[in-house]
This record gives sequence, structure tokens and C-alpha cells, in this order.
Amino acid sequence: MKKLLSFLKPTLLLGVSAFLMWYALKELDFEKMWAEFLRANYAWVLVSLVMGVLAYISRAIRWQMQLKPTGYRPSLRNTYNAMMTGYLANLVLPRAGELVRCTFLRRTDDVPVNTGFGTVIAERIIDTVMLLFAVGLTFLLEFDHIRDFFLGLFSDKYTHMEHSISSLYWLGWVLLGSVVVVLFVALRYLSRLRKNAYFRKAVDFVRGMLKGVFSITKLDNQAAFWAHTIFVWAMYYSMSLVVFYALPATSGLSWGAALSVLVVGSLGMAVPVQGGIGVYHLLVQATLLLYGVPKEAGMAYALLAHTSQTLLVVLMGVLSFMGSMLRGQGTGMQLTRTNAEHHELNR
Repeated sequence: MKKLLSFLKPTLLLGVSAFLMWYALKELDFEKMWAEFLRANYAWVLVSLVMGVLAYISRAIRWQMQLKPTGYRPSLRNTYNAMMTGYLANLVLPRAGELVRCTFLRRTDDVPVNTGFGTVIAERIIDTVMLLFAVGLTFLLEFDHIRDFFLGLFSDKYTHMEHSISSLYWLGWVLLGSVVVVLFVALRYLSRLRKNAYFRKAVDFVRGMLKGVFSITKLDNQAAFWAHTIFVWAMYYSMSLVVFYALPATSGLSWGAALSVLVVGSLGMAVPVQGGIGVYHLLVQATLLLYGVPKEAGMAYALLAHTSQTLLVVLMGVLSFMGSMLRGQGTGMQLTRTNAEHHELNR
């Protein structure tokens, strides 16, 4: 049953992505879109890929900085390989990459999975804050362009939400009451729970995870950490901007338009489908339409930006995975040889 579920989940999500891509492409003129690709300047796409590589290296350095306060010092190579392997896993099963990269770091540097996962949670919180900052900046600078997009996105749902607000209100009280009851029972029987082996393991796991989450407060160099954070998001923005120059239809767009694409594209990538496929393309195409870019050109931009970066993740992820496996085998052979030599000396 577990094997069936593990097969059905990624298959179902891939089916959703395929449907969304079909929906995004079904009304487009493929001849016009192909003409956009023929006129494209792919040198700018190559520049965006270089920026992507720099962003991933910077993220790996930042993650390594987060891990040091927990008492573990994995090498940058192992940290980078674990991270890229995790990103590769996300293309197969969304959100699985976070656990995969922590598992890899456990194998290579003995970093506990819960501690590593805590640092990943902290990383996600920081990225969310940066995205919210970008959203606020976009609303401030590009309000006239994106107002209709977001109003159209949420207006259809507003009436339904208005009718459901009473139900949500009561649901909130039920959840709050449930939390209070659970806390009361836990405190009342705390002495018994402490004797339970599973409870102790759960507490140890949570403690290790919180250690990773709060590692950000104990960084050796806060300035360098935040400099890497700003650099990563600057690269994300620059990647959106330079691909504009690859297509004649988008080459004249402003830096503000690139900010809108960054925000909307990031929201699309956050949807739990493989690599944001379909969702990213629909949202970016709709955003560019607000700036006067035809549907075919908007989709050509989305395909260029998304496909190139996805192929980059696949290439770097596969190389990182192979590098980790080969190094692991080499380390294992070295340990076996050392143990054999030690055994011969004892004889």
C-alpha cells in the first residue's frame, strides 16, 4: 500500500502539471510562439544561467553558515551537493528535497536530520520574508500594472469567502479549544509521558530541530549571512530581467516589470507541483499581458526562463548526486582498507 501511495502521489502531481501546461498552451498560436524562439538571443539566457549558478553557490555558503552554530561543520562541497540533490528531488516529488538534502548531509557529515531540517525551516522563513518584501516593493512601484491582476485573482473568491467567514470563525475556535485540551492533558500526565520512550524520542527530535531553527541567532558573521541572502535574491531578480533582453517582445520592458515577474513567478514556484510547471507559466504569461506583451511572446518568455533554469537544476543536481555517491564509495573503501591494515598489524 505504501509503495502504491508513493507512486501515485508524484504521478498525480505530474498529471496536474501536465494539465496546467496543456491549459496554458491550448489557445496559443504555435507559429507565432516558434517565431519568438527563432528571433531569441540565447546569449542572455546563458547569462541568466550563470547568475543561477552563482545564486546556488551563495545559498550553499549561507546554509553552511547556518549549520556551524549547531556544532557541525560540513564542508562546502558536501553542503552544496546535498542542497542540489535536494533541489533535484523536488522536481520528482515537491517538498521531498528538504528531507533528502538533510539525509545526504547526515550520511556525509553525520549532521542529525532534525538539526539539518531545522536550519532548512529557518532558511524558508527568511526566504518568505524576502518574498514578502519583494511583494511590498512591487505593490509600491508597480501598483497600476498588477492591481488588476491581483484583484482579478481574488475577486471571484471573495464572495464565497464572505459567506464562509462564519464557518471559519467557528473552526478557529474549535482548533484553539483542541490545542488547549491537548496542552492540559499533556501537562497533567507529563510525569508519565516522560517515562515513555517514544515521547522522549519525539522531544529529542523537536529539540534538535529547534536547535537548527535558532542557529540563525548564533551566526559567527551576521553581516555575511544577510549579504548572501540579499545577493541570492538580487540574482533571482537579475535572472528575470536579463531574459527580457532575449526576446524582441520583452526587450523593452522596465526593471519594474521584472520585479513583477519575480514576485508572481516565485508564487507560482511555491505551488506544490513539480518545479511549478504550468502554474509558473500561466502566472508569468498573465503578468506580462498586463505590460502589453502578447500571449505567445509571454509564454515564450516563461518557457525560456523556466526551462533553462530547470535544466540547470537537473544538470547540477545529477552531478552533485553522482559526486556524493562516488565520494561515499571512496570513503567507504578507504575505511575498509584502513581497517584491514589495522587487523593485519594486530596479527
